[in-house]
Amino acid sequence: MSGSKQLISVHPEELKFQFELEKQSYCDLKVVNNTEQYVAFKVKTTSPKKYFVRPNTGVIQPWDSSVIRVTLQAQREYPPDNQCKDKFLLQSTIVTPDTDVDELPQDTFNKESGRMIQECKLRVVFNSPESTRAISEDDASSKHNPDTNSNSVLQRLKEERDAIVRQTHQLQQELEMLKRRRYRKSDPGFSFTFALFVAVIGIMVGFLLNLSLSTPLE
Repeated sequence: MSGSKQLISVHPEELKFQFELEKQSYCDLKVVNNTEQYVAFKVKTTSPKKYFVRPNTGVIQPWDSSVIRVTLQAQREYPPDNQCKDKFLLQSTIVTPDTDVDELPQDTFNKESGRMIQECKLRVVFNSPESTRAISEDDASSKHNPDTNSNSVLQRLKEERDAIVRQTHQLQQELEMLKRRRYRKSDPGFSFTFALFVAVIGIMVGFLLNLSLSTPLE
């Protein structure tokens, strides 16, 4: 919307929001006064409970501009086909110089008041990245099928536990074999070395047993 016949110009000409579930998003509109007059504006929407507009009413000095922030409130579900049908209407009219926004009459933007009121319609566009939507769909699916994401983790834990159990049994067998050898030897030096080695093996066996028993399995 541009040209000398228009009181104001709006940039961008449509409201684009980065749409994500349960997250707020905003879009800034720059409203430019294209005249030597004071121009008042008002923003309206078809879904007032869905958006927060500040300022929704204002007065722009000649050749000046104003920034309007439109905030999309957090939504709990996607719109049908990811298409938004919400609309915005930006009304503008000339007011007397040095008019304050709080002093605007209630019928300022009423066409029946006889004022010249221009209107600019703005459509709303939701940008939702495919990756973001795919992640959201995966999260929703995992809520209905909690075992899907945990299968690989449980399988890995089972394999680790089985490996520890096998190592523990092997160490126990080696310990029994060393015990039998001890009685066949009469060398005192060997007995001392054997005792030291058995102590180390015993510590390792105890540690592995404790680890295997503490590993959660469902």
